[in-house]
Amino acid sequence: MIVKNNKDIEESIPEEKGIRNVTRKILIGSQDGSENIIMRLFKLLPGGHTPYHDHRFEHVVKIEKGKGVIITESGEEIEVSEGQSAFIPSHEKHQFKNPYQEPFEFICVIQNQDKIS
Repeated sequence: MIVKNNKDIEESIPEEKGIRNVTRKILIGSQDGSENIIMRLFKLLPGGHTPYHDHRFEHVVKIEKGKGVIITESGEEIEVSEGQSAFIPSHEKHQFKNPYQEPFEFICVIQNQDKIS
């Protein structure tokens, strides 16, 4: 068993096209012996956003702090806030945005991409 304190995990800045003012922590992943899933913590600073993108894997999201907006494949903007969760199917376009003045944090759990066939 592995138990970690999120405060002790190094924060990184994802270097993906279309990303702005976002940091990420890999809370649990391959480095911890997890072969099938990866749990990440994203922080979007005010004005921050992820790219409008899709993945070949589904993922679940739990809003941890603040509020933000999820842009759906149809372009709908859904405001989300602390205590809410979302499921995004594989191959569905989406984007996370923070148009607010406080940081927006969410946990995102995905399948280990090395395990997807």
